[in-house]
Amino acid sequence: MAEVELPKPEELEEIRAKSFTRKVALTTALFAVLLAITSLGGNNAAKEMLLSQQQASDQWAFYQSKVLREHLDRTNSLILELNLFERSAAMKPAAKDHYRAQIRELRAEEVRYGEEKKDIEREAKGLEEERDKNLAKDPYFNYAEVLLQISIVLASISILAVSRPVFSLALCSASLGCIMMLNGYLLLFRIPFFH
Repeated sequence: MAEVELPKPEELEEIRAKSFTRKVALTTALFAVLLAITSLGGNNAAKEMLLSQQQASDQWAFYQSKVLREHLDRTNSLILELNLFERSAAMKPAAKDHYRAQIRELRAEEVRYGEEKKDIEREAKGLEEERDKNLAKDPYFNYAEVLLQISIVLASISILAVSRPVFSLALCSASLGCIMMLNGYLLLFRIPFFH
């Protein structure tokens, strides 16, 4: 009968440790990839939030200028109407017609500014909604980043200590981080104290 050499228990333990280390190292690399994706989402949400805020502010400034022009045209048409009323008896018919034409033109401009103002308001409110949506996403990305960073640290510790319980903690932290990251992208649920 041929001799079969059985591995020594120390060698088996070393092979098992290497296998564990390899699996944890690959998992840690996956955590790092998830962290990069989370950072990208967080940065984009922050940029979109700031851009939407800036665009909304621009729209509200534009809205304000339309309101001022609308008010100015209303005031000017009222002044012209008062002048026409006050001086009507002494005015030539051509001057009266000119006053009436100016009043009609100012009234038409007032109406136009009022309509444009409504469109601008709608667009500004839409931009504010976009800002608020991205503002709501931001904390989820922040917490996801923290949890994924903690999972990377815990996974590294588990490699050094060859500790499965520490690796289990790393997996739990990474799982919570992934849930937060997905919620940052999709806003499936809201945690009240984040807002």
